[in-house]
Amino acid sequence: MHQGCAAVLCVLAVLGLEVAALGECELARLLQDKLRYEMRLQYMKHNFPINYTVWVQHEEVLRTANVTRLRDGKVSEASLRYLWFHACSQAVLHIVEVLPEKHPSRGYTQELMQLLDALGTEYSGYRQSDVDTVVADLVKQLHSGESRLKAVRPKALLDNCLKVLRMLFGEHCRWDYA
Repeated sequence: MHQGCAAVLCVLAVLGLEVAALGECELARLLQDKLRYEMRLQYMKHNFPINYTVWVQHEEVLRTANVTRLRDGKVSEASLRYLWFHACSQAVLHIVEVLPEKHPSRGYTQELMQLLDALGTEYSGYRQSDVDTVVADLVKQLHSGESRLKAVRPKALLDNCLKVLRMLFGEHCRWDYA
């Protein structure tokens, strides 16, 4: 984890404040740190049976190609980040739902959910009119549960979450990957 992020979390923990006090970019940075390759590999691959899959809605598998297609359709960056939040939250929720209480990956996924919940408070002020129509329709479909299902490995879900996170937040938050 970045030292600045760790320091902020430490101070917040000492003061008894919630992670929700952080801004969108700082929360996205913490999520990026939590989604490091080693952690995804350990918690989403090694701790699951070989070829284990989770059933998710087709729209919950948000890939960079989907985002590029939406960008080409002139969807705003803020709307795309809003869509990413909903798709990633639903994916992590599906992973949490299949884990037994004492599963070694449960704590990791719950930490992801807490960070996503905190990010959700950043987006809670969005109104339907603030989001592009195509994104609003996709988010509505995500939460309706009426879409076709697809079997996806838990690690692949989080791989996509990370790739799209970097794509959408990297420039917006002025992250340096050098």
